[in-house]
Amino acid sequence: MSPPPSERTALLTGENGHAPRQSFVQRALAVIEAKDEPSWGKSLRFFFLGSYLNVLLIFVPLSAVAHYLNWDAALRFSFSFIAIIPLAKLLGEATEQMSFRLGQTLAGLLNASFGNAVEIIVGVAALLKDELVIVQNSMLGSILSNILLVLGCSFLAAGTVEQESNFQVTAAQAQSSLMTLSCITLIIPAAYHSVKSGNTNLFSNAIGSSWLDSSSDHNNNLLDLDRAGLDGLLIISRGTAILLLGMYVAFLYFQLKTHHRLFEPQVPTDEEIARGARPPPEEPEEAQMSVISAGACLLLITVVTSFCADYLVASIEEFATRYSIPKSFIGLILLPIVANAAEHVTSIWMAMKGQMELTIGICVGSSIQIASFVIPLLVVVGWASGHELTLFFANFETVCLFVAVFLVNTLIQDGKSNYMEGLMLVTLYLVIALAFWVS
Repeated sequence: MSPPPSERTALLTGENGHAPRQSFVQRALAVIEAKDEPSWGKSLRFFFLGSYLNVLLIFVPLSAVAHYLNWDAALRFSFSFIAIIPLAKLLGEATEQMSFRLGQTLAGLLNASFGNAVEIIVGVAALLKDELVIVQNSMLGSILSNILLVLGCSFLAAGTVEQESNFQVTAAQAQSSLMTLSCITLIIPAAYHSVKSGNTNLFSNAIGSSWLDSSSDHNNNLLDLDRAGLDGLLIISRGTAILLLGMYVAFLYFQLKTHHRLFEPQVPTDEEIARGARPPPEEPEEAQMSVISAGACLLLITVVTSFCADYLVASIEEFATRYSIPKSFIGLILLPIVANAAEHVTSIWMAMKGQMELTIGICVGSSIQIASFVIPLLVVVGWASGHELTLFFANFETVCLFVAVFLVNTLIQDGKSNYMEGLMLVTLYLVIALAFWVS
């Protein structure tokens, strides 16, 4: 029972009559207790029993059995691919349920972070085995697939639902500007290498013919540098990596704290609705899962999806040999698509539901996280572990990344999207894929 009021009792509680601001611990406990939210039982029933598509989850254990018993490559590939389909649906469902309480910005950030956690684990494992070009291939391929293929398919999917989709232009420009900065930091090491080596052939430094012979290919790329030139390239790469990590932390503070309103969904005006924009729902959709249960399911599904993606990746090499597919094409094009399949489907699904801020956060935000956090982090880890990973990519790969970032910046600067812009992004991705096929 509260004490009786006295002459020292404040007339207003908190600031401007509002309740006092809760501490971080109090807010964290409130989220865990999930007051006024669906229970764990109701949340899990909705999550696992809410769609007939979840019947395909039977292929998750089948893909594991096929992998460990070394069944035929066609069966391993098929089982793993089918298993990823319901997992992608569940990943999107968990992300959407979290967005009801946390907002599209934070939900998209969490989705991208969970997806890229797999990239970090795989990247560190490859780095410690001196598979340096595999690290570079997978990172660059993830960026290209996110900002071209996934964003393009998302714009295309949204264009089938409404004529024009809107999103916060200032936030999109801030994200694309950071992506441009990250791209520039990859151009500078390539320019330094060209000057020091005196070699200007666009394809001379290309990734080797086999993406499995990564350590030797990476060393061959740097053979035309003397020790002083290589030391200079390492200094540029490691210094740039530290600066990019600081820049990414500042961007998170900008996105989540000081300018978070720029990343909130934009409500269309009456004029935009008349031109075909989707009006806001009259009754907001209610969450069917608590935040803590959706977060736990998101983490669980991400881990399971990473295993299924690994099984699928393991079957690709035999598939490539059987059908004579270039392994460099697999390393830069197919593997990133497969490894991020769940994230890709989530983005497209959110775009069709009109949640463009969440789509931009997953596609561009994931690419920013790879370029400004994951790659620099791997450079620092290589520095600490004695592995000379640099930010030097082959000239051809660097040019492809530059033109991709340039097109994305051009298309999203007006804060609007349609199916034609999506078609442009997908077309550029296909052109780059064709170039990698024959390069």
